[in-house]
Amino acid sequence: MLLTAIGSFLLYFALAIGALILFKVVYTRITPHDEWKLIKEDQNIASAIAFGGAIVGFALALSGAISNSVSLVDFLVWAIVALIAQTVAFAIVRYVFMPKIVARIEQNEISAGIILGAVSVAVGLINAASMTY
Repeated sequence: MLLTAIGSFLLYFALAIGALILFKVVYTRITPHDEWKLIKEDQNIASAIAFGGAIVGFALALSGAISNSVSLVDFLVWAIVALIAQTVAFAIVRYVFMPKIVARIEQNEISAGIILGAVSVAVGLINAASMTY
């Protein structure tokens, strides 16, 4: 029984880490600014806060998916839903609430990074809570 549980843990954990990596790749491709350059080379705090919030929000949703899934395929479907939810959240902030969010993050405006990060975490929490059945 314990070995089966450890095997399940390793499988879900590995898939979740893979999903996080996929999220990083997809999210950084859909945003017009280069988060990694801004964070690593420019020490842009606003970008770090915004991107960190997106990663935490996605991880929260993955946590909900792992807790509520009935199979690995079920988990993977919900992971894709979570990825879509996070990218839609970015699009809503960018096109509806703060059309200049990209420029503001590139200019290291901390308040813009905080609001984008907060929205990402909030969407992750709502997404995780919605994955119950």
